[in-house]
Amino acid sequence: MARIQLKFRPIFPVCLALLCLCFASAARAERVELGIDVLKAHDFSLLQGKRVGLVTNHTGIDSDGVKTRKILAKAPGVRLVALFAPEHGLDGVVGAGKYVAARKDPLTGLPCYSLYGPTRKPTPAMLKGIDVLVYDMQDIGSRSYTYISTMAKCMEASGEAGIPFIVLDRPNPLGGLRVEGPPMEPGKISFVGQLPVPYVHGMTTGELAQMANAKGWTSPKCNLTVVKMHHWQRGMTWEQTGLKWIATSPNIPYSNSPLYYVATGLAGEVGGIETGCGGPAPFQVAACKWTDARSFTSYLRSCDLPGVTFSEYTRNGFQGAQLHIDPNAQADLCAIGVYILAAAQKSTSHSIFTGSDSKYDIFYKCYGSNSIRAAIERRVPPSHIIASWAPANERFEKERKPYLLY
Repeated sequence: MARIQLKFRPIFPVCLALLCLCFASAARAERVELGIDVLKAHDFSLLQGKRVGLVTNHTGIDSDGVKTRKILAKAPGVRLVALFAPEHGLDGVVGAGKYVAARKDPLTGLPCYSLYGPTRKPTPAMLKGIDVLVYDMQDIGSRSYTYISTMAKCMEASGEAGIPFIVLDRPNPLGGLRVEGPPMEPGKISFVGQLPVPYVHGMTTGELAQMANAKGWTSPKCNLTVVKMHHWQRGMTWEQTGLKWIATSPNIPYSNSPLYYVATGLAGEVGGIETGCGGPAPFQVAACKWTDARSFTSYLRSCDLPGVTFSEYTRNGFQGAQLHIDPNAQADLCAIGVYILAAAQKSTSHSIFTGSDSKYDIFYKCYGSNSIRAAIERRVPPSHIIASWAPANERFEKERKPYLLY
């Protein structure tokens, strides 16, 4: 028996090691390959012999973390000639709504034009000498996040200039199954709502580009190509992609930040409601100075929000709730914002909206309608407001099907 034990003892660790290597290889093989990875794997064939303009920022990286602008600057047969930066700038550190200046990119030595300064759309002068415009930035899956607005404006500019537009696709961190939130009313199109889609649209940037181009949301239409990802599936959370999260902007630092942005971002546009922006947990709280944490939190706990829990929050005179959202939560995340507004209104005999409608212009544009103010002031049950979104969202789910790539 001793000889048998000696004979088989060294084999078990070897087998175990081989199994671990197999599992590790399988895991690596299933990591999502981004549009830039696929473009690189095909020897940049779409860009060969062309002068390229790149719409990008710090989130434009391949699956190994190498910046797209660095990759294209060194790609054989490709001539990268100009960069275009969105809100938050090329490095993603400029605050929300702050002017982004044009500058020279120290990494590539190329001019970087601002698309969040004097213009939100590339001008003919900026596009002079460019044969193709490429877009590569990480979106967060919400209509009001301006990276997709920048994409739409760039598509328009490409159509006007008669140059091709290429989208290097990336995952939607909210997944591809959520279609939630208020629709966009006619006349409410703005840079915080450039495309008439639900607040949570459940599409990748490439899919949005296809739909916008086909339906004439960007005019004139452009010569569009989407470089698809490999291995991405619609039900994936970010953690399942195998990719490292890069803070898309100062208040979206974590891979779960998009969930909280959707939950509290709209309510945070109403003056007096604190959402934690500027601190270590942006968008993860909802609080105001005219309520108490216990009743506010108790109300939110009573709402039907599976996968979302609340704990009492008190800081600097603000009282309310801290949110905890499971990435697979079944709750309508946009509904949370309406419940927060209702909880804030329930806590006072006065309207939580003070002053004229012009004061809430951005809030209305993000929400897609002015109707929300009157509904909250009249204390319309949140469930009625949320239910009113359903017909438009059901129509959208049907309309988007021809443009889904995954």
